[in-house]
Amino acid sequence: MVDMAINKGKLYIVATPIGNMADITLRALETLKSVDFVLSEDTRVGKKLLDQYKINKPMISYHHHSEAKKMREIESLLDNGKNIALITDAGTPGISDPGNLLIEQLIKNDKEVIVAPIPGPCALISALSISGFPTDKFIFLGFPPHKNKRQKFFKEVANAEQTVVIYESGHRILKCLGELKEFLKPDKKIVICRELTKMFETIYRGKIDEIMNNMKDERGEFVIIIN
Repeated sequence: MVDMAINKGKLYIVATPIGNMADITLRALETLKSVDFVLSEDTRVGKKLLDQYKINKPMISYHHHSEAKKMREIESLLDNGKNIALITDAGTPGISDPGNLLIEQLIKNDKEVIVAPIPGPCALISALSISGFPTDKFIFLGFPPHKNKRQKFFKEVANAEQTVVIYESGHRILKCLGELKEFLKPDKKIVICRELTKMFETIYRGKIDEIMNNMKDERGEFVIIIN
């Protein structure tokens, strides 16, 4: 009797560049070249990456609005021995990204499914590495809630004893900093990284008032580190 698990495909979680297209590992490229399908948060963004490295693979969209039908399609491909790479628009899938829901569901439905990490860029780790703050312990809280529980979120950030990392988008950054300011102690230091590894990468350091006064461009993606 054949063990079906042997013939099943693998799901590779492939980290992709957060800005600079050269920031991708050789192993990530080899994996993308070898798989049968590529799952992408936005297939238009994913195609740009594949085109950059002359990789031609069938793409399937997978994002936080994907329905149960898409999950069944992915499971069927894996059951039929197809190897699949999951990529996000930027960075490591599953970090503030719906990829974690896919992995959770696959493991829940099949304990023997093989999920293999292909490590690489991650905005929060890149930001922490240049922060100068203690990193032996840190808390990552992702994006602030858009509406409900925002005060609770910022209180948690302000009261944390460890270094805290959060994400924010350009159109909400000043609102985020204004609300955060209400809860932060005056001696708290902040590092804000804007558009990491891109042409207009900017690093702000100092107290929250200083940074808000010096911020010249609110466009892009931001990593906020508080200590």
